[in-house]
Amino acid sequence: MNAPTPMIRLTTQRQIILEELAKVKSHPTASELYDMVRKRLPRIGLGTVYRNLELMADNGMILKIEVGGTQKRFDAFTDPHYHIRCSCCGKVDDMNLPVLDDLVNSADQSSPYHIIGHHVEFTGICPDCQKNQENITTH
Repeated sequence: MNAPTPMIRLTTQRQIILEELAKVKSHPTASELYDMVRKRLPRIGLGTVYRNLELMADNGMILKIEVGGTQKRFDAFTDPHYHIRCSCCGKVDDMNLPVLDDLVNSADQSSPYHIIGHHVEFTGICPDCQKNQENITTH
């Protein structure tokens, strides 16, 4: 198990990044969040936003959503929950589905590992992409 990470100081930059992230449910990338934050902090750099996002994720202040081959996305909602990603446009949404604690217990019993959590991401086609596909097939 990882050693607990010490709490970090909430600087003005981190506070604004957190506020901007909390305003949206779109699970933005660092670049998208940078564009949002820059409206309030015009002199901030992309590297600063990215480093602060990583630091806040490492400290449990926000979630970092990583799936192989895709850009990292960030989420201000840190309670355990699942995500769904559109396989067409890459949009990420929260799933309104209870977290399956029994899955962790089953995995813990069937593996020599000590299971400390799990990440499940569903894939599908979002309503906008479904409409676009319907429009293409009907024309």
